[in-house]
Amino acid sequence: MKFIVSSTYLLKQLQVLGGVINSSNTLPILDNFLFELDNSTLTVSASDLETTMSSTLDVESDSTGSVAIPARLLLDTLKTFPEQPLTFVVEDNNTVEISSNHGKYALAYADGNEFPKAVELEDPSKTVVTGDVLATAISKTIFAAGNDDLRPVMSGVFFQFSTQGLTFVATDAHKLVKYTREDVKANQVAEFIMPKKPLNLLKGILAASEDDVTIEYNESNAKFTFENSILICRLIDGKYPNYEAVIPKENPNKLVIDRTQFLNSVRRVSIFSNKTTHQIRLKIAGAELNISAEDIDYSNKAEERLTCDYQGDDMQIGFNSRFLTEMLNNLNSDEVQLEMSMPNRAGILTPIDGLEEGEQVTMLVMPVMLNS
Repeated sequence: MKFIVSSTYLLKQLQVLGGVINSSNTLPILDNFLFELDNSTLTVSASDLETTMSSTLDVESDSTGSVAIPARLLLDTLKTFPEQPLTFVVEDNNTVEISSNHGKYALAYADGNEFPKAVELEDPSKTVVTGDVLATAISKTIFAAGNDDLRPVMSGVFFQFSTQGLTFVATDAHKLVKYTREDVKANQVAEFIMPKKPLNLLKGILAASEDDVTIEYNESNAKFTFENSILICRLIDGKYPNYEAVIPKENPNKLVIDRTQFLNSVRRVSIFSNKTTHQIRLKIAGAELNISAEDIDYSNKAEERLTCDYQGDDMQIGFNSRFLTEMLNNLNSDEVQLEMSMPNRAGILTPIDGLEEGEQVTMLVMPVMLNS
């Protein structure tokens, strides 16, 4: 088995696939990339058993075969090469020899047949989305997903497809984000929970991509096909909480404010907040928003006044500044609206501008109790 490939082209593909491989694997074979050669088509795969990703590359070759090559060693080597053709030859003494313009490098390989086979999806449903739409939906929601192993359903992003549009939801019980696209539709109703790791991989690869992504899914797995790559992952098993029930419907108090100004103010004031609660207080009266924080243990306190557009009763409400900062950071509008009903009910943050046609994003943040 022998093939010739460009060093930078190979490295670019392998760096993407490398994101799948865990730092410590139960099966030693998973520390490798699987190389499968079929004449001039080379398919490289990486897996952690839950997620498997493979990319197809064009190479110069007229042979076939499959070997598993140590991922870390190969990546570290490729990173040091300037652009040049590399020749890979599988020798009889259980090594792969790589020849560059200036040298030769031998790596021990494992048998390609030991590598776990990717799951075949039986009878999947199918939806097609453009890459940048999917990448945006992931990046707008994934930060709100939880990390609690005891509640695995909340550690992923909930995909809800229907003939009206696509909805993506993530929550960790303190904050919730719902992102909807009405300009992209599925041909049937389906819902499933995607784990974070494959979503982060997709987000990185698909950002600003105009290509179509075909999403196929059944009860237990999902498969994403785009350009020259395929990603298959196991879905999170379980029923997603009824998030609609948490979103307060009646919110008479509406605050509209410049997003950047609000974000910078919250960031600054929160430096003076208690290090465990990160609590900040919003006090709204008339057209003035007063943001304050205090850390009684260290006698630190700060307050800022901003002008805003406010309709509703005067009120005080407390929030965890980290959640508020994350949400404001994740919007790219000039102005945002914060809707509230009472100091003990969730606040709803929405962008006023900067959205595409058919795009909607609703962010919900739970308040923290203020000690008066």
